[in-house]
Amino acid sequence: MSAMKIFEGVFAVNKPKSISSAQVLRDIQQSFNRSTLFAPSLEAERTRRAQEAKNQRQRRRDKRIQVKLGHGGTLDPMATGVLIVGVGKGTKRLQDFLTCTKTYEATVLFGAATDTYDVLGKVLSKAPYTHLTRENVEAALNKFRGSINQKPPLYSALRMDGKRLYEYAREGREIPREIQERPVTTESMELREWLPSGCHPYTWPNEQADEEDKLVADRVLHLVAPRGDAKDNTPSPDNPLDADATKGTKRRREIEDEDDAEIGITPARKRQEISPTPIMSGARQESEGPDGVTAPAARTQTPTETQPTLEDLSPTGKPPAAKLSMTVTSGFYVRSLCHDLGQEVGSLGIMSELVRTRQADFELGRNVLEYDDLCKPEDVWAPLLVQMLDDWQEKMARKPEDAPDHEVSLEPS
Repeated sequence: MSAMKIFEGVFAVNKPKSISSAQVLRDIQQSFNRSTLFAPSLEAERTRRAQEAKNQRQRRRDKRIQVKLGHGGTLDPMATGVLIVGVGKGTKRLQDFLTCTKTYEATVLFGAATDTYDVLGKVLSKAPYTHLTRENVEAALNKFRGSINQKPPLYSALRMDGKRLYEYAREGREIPREIQERPVTTESMELREWLPSGCHPYTWPNEQADEEDKLVADRVLHLVAPRGDAKDNTPSPDNPLDADATKGTKRRREIEDEDDAEIGITPARKRQEISPTPIMSGARQESEGPDGVTAPAARTQTPTETQPTLEDLSPTGKPPAAKLSMTVTSGFYVRSLCHDLGQEVGSLGIMSELVRTRQADFELGRNVLEYDDLCKPEDVWAPLLVQMLDDWQEKMARKPEDAPDHEVSLEPS
């Protein structure tokens, strides 16, 4: 390869679990900054900055010279899989990847709800699940196929009145109005594996929400409370328990949702009319769903109603889970799907695991670099990366001028 060649373009990396998308970029950037592969890029940037006017240099906030990187859509820290990365001028092409389809494999764990809709949050409520079977969960998935309306979770990076929703939650503040549903499309949705009670390693979080977290429960999640005598705490299949939810927590949780990057890059959408009563979170209020069925609002929980114990819910003390595979459009929240699916089957649900297996033409096992390789010496990852960037440049040269980047095949040569 030429010593002075500047390598730019788009590639994908397999993000590991328990690390944020932003941290992945920082780690990759450190490797690139030290490399000989990107030395010409850094030298070109030094030359360009030396030619800048003095006032331009003074206005620059970050005076460090580093390899320029960006990503085409974040993943939750708990999630793994395809993270698209742009380097150099390739960062200008990342916008197109925010509107492409994505394929996920997710695990939903039934019987509990949390403030974050996943296993990283606080448990707000528990519900019966012994009535659940593979057949009734598969039947419920029909409601989430095709064009639907979905309400994003409170713990997301969507903005309301110029402020991200998770910031309201962290400060324990009510949001100005209810989160509105958004149109999304599920191109495919399949139940890959049914995991009966006691036959899997997934568990509910240990941390329980306190009373302050539950003050606005009925406004937030609209979980269905038990009917009948408040003293009867025995769960039944048509009687999910509790209307508990969250007012927002003051603990910090790094928020990186499937399409959070879209919110930060594209212009903010026109604001909705402000409702007279502040609403805390993405509640499922009485409204007509995408299939035309009206969902009833929840009844307020009486003070004497209590949470069931694990022994009450199942002889094994463990809830069932389901592994799902789905291909969805931009703006789809898998956490919201898990939450909504739990309610649809007469229970509750949280996301326990998430893998993005494909985004646009980047797919695990085909044309995605391993994160661990990028942290190794340059001679391990450089040849693979050069091939991917050269392939990208070649495909871009053949791409029709008005075609989106994600419609270009990136099958390795």
